[in-house]
Amino acid sequence: MPFAATPLYVTKAALFRTLGHPARVRILELLRDGEHSVGALQEALDLDSGGTSQHLAALRRIGVVGSRREGTSVYYSASDPQVFELLDVGRALIARSLQEQQELLEELTAE
Repeated sequence: MPFAATPLYVTKAALFRTLGHPARVRILELLRDGEHSVGALQEALDLDSGGTSQHLAALRRIGVVGSRREGTSVYYSASDPQVFELLDVGRALIARSLQEQQELLEELTAE
């Protein structure tokens, strides 16, 4: 049986599914400012070490974060700055949608 390649849309869906958790988006927002230790991320997220590690592992699996070890500490950073562009596009989409809703609300209340 020949190897069947996974369609690109399935791979994209997996990427967005992984990014679909609020803690993971928050991790990426924190990493926008630069590298953070696991402990600093755990404190900022207010999660236990197991939860933080699971989210970081999920982000590593899709290749958006990388890590380095320094002594007993592990530091995470974004693997590719384009991930921040993706977050910016999401923010712009939300802002546009809210603007449209605001305009509709103003129209409704003006009647």
